[in-house]
Amino acid sequence: MAGSKHFSESQFTLKEVFQNLGEWFAFFLSKWKILVMAGMIGIVLGVLVSVFKKPVFHAETSFVLEEGEGGGIGQMSGLASLVGVNLGSLGGTSGLFQGDNIMELYRSDRMLGETLLSPFSDSQLLIDRYVEFEKLDKKWASKVDFEAMDFSVPREQFSVTQDSVIMEVSELIRENQLGVAKPDRKLSIIQVTISSKDESFAKTFNEALVEKVNTFYFETKTKKTGENLAILQTQADSVRTILDESIGAYASATDRVPNANPLLSSATVESKKRQIDVQATGAVYQEIVKNLEIAKVNHRNNSPLIQIIDSPRLPLKRSEIRLVKGMVLGAVITGLLVIFGLYFRRLYHKHVQES
Repeated sequence: MAGSKHFSESQFTLKEVFQNLGEWFAFFLSKWKILVMAGMIGIVLGVLVSVFKKPVFHAETSFVLEEGEGGGIGQMSGLASLVGVNLGSLGGTSGLFQGDNIMELYRSDRMLGETLLSPFSDSQLLIDRYVEFEKLDKKWASKVDFEAMDFSVPREQFSVTQDSVIMEVSELIRENQLGVAKPDRKLSIIQVTISSKDESFAKTFNEALVEKVNTFYFETKTKKTGENLAILQTQADSVRTILDESIGAYASATDRVPNANPLLSSATVESKKRQIDVQATGAVYQEIVKNLEIAKVNHRNNSPLIQIIDSPRLPLKRSEIRLVKGMVLGAVITGLLVIFGLYFRRLYHKHVQES
């Protein structure tokens, strides 16, 4: 019975709800001077933010990732096996950069660090430009002496402090300014975005980063097929040299006995040996050339890796808080904060008085 009584006392009617809302409305209406003052302060703050907050520029590059024509090589390997050629060792690049892995390559410390050490102008690196407009020389003055640092020296000569600065700046860019995404998961289009308060830095850094990743991707993707191609080319050149020497030796042996007596077989032994050498070397050379041509086809299929669609052009896209928007947002945010403050203050006094 006690439980049901407590439950019934906690019930409230729709009339009481509207009555309560009316009381709150009257309370806030009585505080209109405070709300108007808060709105005016919010408008002023919004104006200040709109005027003093620097716009953010966005440099975007979109490209199509070329996965390679593995299916074509698979069909060729089936045909090549009929003539005794094994394509397994000539191609078949791994899936190291297939799918989303290349997106993580754009976020790697190595690529970001190498990009920061790329030139921004004839007398300045990207890392120097970043330190300048982000004013890191003042923010980190107690820890780092940027005036004593020279980032133009080879990376192997960097001090521990210089490496730490590169790592910290890379982390800042990765967390706050770098965006790598696929606009549509069904497509192979990847978009790389750099956001910065410095328009020139955003454009140059975006272009340098895409170039660094493009080059690294190309060299890594084609490294295996390129090495196989170089080895086969060296073998082909060596066997061709031996073949030429064998042809010359066969011709010399034939010239020494121009009219050999058919009844004396010993006179033609030397020329027949040289002829066999020519035939054997020719067969080896033919097989190597066959494999070399297939390796060239496979290498070409793996070469086109990134096709740029759009690259950043000045003026870049920018995001900023415009004057009217700043005034409205400032008034709304400040007004809501004051309303919540008045609400909790009234609840506090109400409960204190009731207790």
